[in-house]
Amino acid sequence: MASDLETKAKEAFIDDHFELALDLYSQAIQLNPKNAELYADRAQANIKLNNLTEAVADANKAIELDPSMSKAYLRKATACMKLEEYQTAKAALETGATLAPGELRFSKLIKECEERIAEETDELPKQMLKEVTTNSVPAKEVEPVKDAPVPMAVVAPPKPIYRHEFYQKPGEVVVTVFAKGIPRECVKVDYGEQILSLSIEAPGKDAYHFQLRLFRKIIPEKCRYDVLSTKIEIRLAKAEPIHWASLEFSREVVVPQRVNVSSVSANQRPVYPSSKPKRVDWDKIEAQVKEEKDEKLDGDAALNKFFRDIYQDADEDTRRAMQKSFVESNGTVLSTNWKEVGAKKVEGSPPDGMEVKKWEY
Repeated sequence: MASDLETKAKEAFIDDHFELALDLYSQAIQLNPKNAELYADRAQANIKLNNLTEAVADANKAIELDPSMSKAYLRKATACMKLEEYQTAKAALETGATLAPGELRFSKLIKECEERIAEETDELPKQMLKEVTTNSVPAKEVEPVKDAPVPMAVVAPPKPIYRHEFYQKPGEVVVTVFAKGIPRECVKVDYGEQILSLSIEAPGKDAYHFQLRLFRKIIPEKCRYDVLSTKIEIRLAKAEPIHWASLEFSREVVVPQRVNVSSVSANQRPVYPSSKPKRVDWDKIEAQVKEEKDEKLDGDAALNKFFRDIYQDADEDTRRAMQKSFVESNGTVLSTNWKEVGAKKVEGSPPDGMEVKKWEY
């Protein structure tokens, strides 16, 4: 039965009936889920329909089932190049080239990836400057994208969906999938330059697949995940310190906001979305209390504080003048003029109605 469906799917693909081919391949995969060829061929149908993230997922599954299948790496690279994930595409092509040394398409596409990577590296600073300094284009002026992905009809039966949410820091995005009691060996996470793929296949439970194209690019080798008792926590390392407006990629015009990490000081901690009660900034409260306490000073206390502030911010000559005048005048004179004080001894200057008296020992 699966072979008949596969034959019909190939015929539909040759006749450019890609949606029918996709449906037939999906039915064949349900009957024979361990057939790597079916996943590789369905990946090609998804590429034709511009279902690029689905194509990458199918190619990854084919590679998992048969790591020696060179065309699975070719399918993955083709989809990644359309997604502008040239580093991931190049890595897949290099592996595929070792499996099929005589296939010229691999070397040709590797060269194209290298050219694209060089262009991307050179253009990125200019692009970021333009995005930050240019106002957003009104929605009515944005031309529709001709090659927008066509939504894929869900063929398989409905799967249980685990709730997920995310929050971000300047350098990473943390995705939380609330899946309870899942063994770590049943969880598989794949990262692309701009793709996140999660698979959960636990005994006694329906398989769950979660995949999306991310808002911006990440650094796959720096990403990691933890499987906890109540959730799966995935940490994505941002390729750029830019605020993500959403977790998933959108073709809408968005001006990214670059996060200046160096400007975040201890007293200006970044605030992230959270469902927890609002935290109290005790440092701020302490500073306010100290400021109010200082404002209530009066009389001698206020005067002493005034002179302490002057001494703390003064240069070396001013400090020497203050020390010399205060000591030599028995605390009755405080001068900040070193040129005047340094040339002579400072005589005492008692308040009106009082006189300076020398103590005899």
